[in-house]
Amino acid sequence: MDPELGPQMMADLAGLGSDGISLAGAVIVAGAFPEHPFGAWSMAELENLWRVNLSFPMLCAQVLAPRLADGSCMQFLLDTSIHRPFLKRLPYSASKSGLASLVPGLAQLLAPRLRVVGHAIGTALPDETSDPEWLATRSLLKRNGSPADVARSLRFAGESPYLTGEIITLDGGRQWS
Repeated sequence: MDPELGPQMMADLAGLGSDGISLAGAVIVAGAFPEHPFGAWSMAELENLWRVNLSFPMLCAQVLAPRLADGSCMQFLLDTSIHRPFLKRLPYSASKSGLASLVPGLAQLLAPRLRVVGHAIGTALPDETSDPEWLATRSLLKRNGSPADVARSLRFAGESPYLTGEIITLDGGRQWS
């Protein structure tokens, strides 16, 4: 992540308030997904990974919360690695687990004005090094998810005024297979 990008985005978000703009909801997604095998970790790589996957979404939430209309839903795209860590990407999994703990915490802090929901996404967008056919065999539904599946989950959470503090797992039943 470009070190200048974060502060610029924060300034842009902060400018919304001075323009009198109130948002009806927000979806926060950030991610770097490199392999970091055990024994090859370095402080610089871990700091960069956590800056993208954990610090940046937390800062976005802090800047967005006051600019969201009452009753809005702040949503975070997580990863199913919060349930089953990726061993070759353990720092990534740890960062997403940290973000997952933010969901109920923010729900408590921001209630009753705002709602907060997380989405633990499975193989809706497999990375370029994955075998999509093999990944499909790993879920109960025997298929990978799609961007439309993710959009339906986001819409459901956004339109559910009694839902907050929860993480919806969208993985085609992989956690049960």
